[in-house]
Amino acid sequence: MNHSTDWEMANRESDKISGDRRRDRRYEIALEVKWKLIRRRKLLDTGLGRTIDLSSGGLLLEADRPLPVGLNLELSITWPVMLHNVAPLQLVVSGRIVRSRGKQVAVRMIQHEFRTMGIAGEHRTNVGGATRTAMAMLPPSRETMPLEKAQ
Repeated sequence: MNHSTDWEMANRESDKISGDRRRDRRYEIALEVKWKLIRRRKLLDTGLGRTIDLSSGGLLLEADRPLPVGLNLELSITWPVMLHNVAPLQLVVSGRIVRSRGKQVAVRMIQHEFRTMGIAGEHRTNVGGATRTAMAMLPPSRETMPLEKAQ
């Protein structure tokens, strides 16, 4: 008698062509988005929205209006975690609109990076030492070198 294990049955199910075949795991998360619609390096439009889900390869968002397939977007996404519990972060994504249904827009990511946002004035005095310590660990740049060394 040949009994199939749960793993074997699940493996056979994944061999079928139906279902979600994306390579990257999607995470359902609603985050605020500011978007810029770009064509040939020209800013065409801007607006607001909210993510529905995201992965390392793309994201689905609800924009404040329908957007055309095929154009590039730059997204600034408010990230829910602060850097070292001090600096707010945003995820900046460059991508192409691959699907659009009403206000729902699917974007394939081309490039992404985290950026820090400004620290509110009332928090600067409380974290001044932490900020200076973090800055001390960075290699000197022309902007942080004394003038005589920078020239």
